[in-house]
Amino acid sequence: MACCSQVICDGCDCANKIGQIEQSLERRCPFCRHPAAKTEGEVKQLRMKRAEANDPHALLPMGSDLYQEGDYGSALEYWRKAAELGNAEAHYLLSNIYWEGKGVATDMVKVYNHLEEAAIAG
Repeated sequence: MACCSQVICDGCDCANKIGQIEQSLERRCPFCRHPAAKTEGEVKQLRMKRAEANDPHALLPMGSDLYQEGDYGSALEYWRKAAELGNAEAHYLLSNIYWEGKGVATDMVKVYNHLEEAAIAG
């Protein structure tokens, strides 16, 4: 993922990195051309900035990080917001959290609703 939260395919990302290496260029975002983050702290700061702007591609990993830390309620909120903005993967992750009942009561109706929305969104 680029600093501006644009998702690119692995081939395009690889081609961009190869070009930067071959030309001895500083690593930059392939979209906005800002210098790439050098530390994990910078990555989180950029992601938070994009999440605050309601970018679903930033909300999704923020929720995933919180889920991995065991903060299921906060993860649920980030994923809900991303799903409201049309992110198919967020709908899928919401279906999983309702299936597992982590931080919420198990709810098969919501499981199927989110799975259907994920399928519709592609």
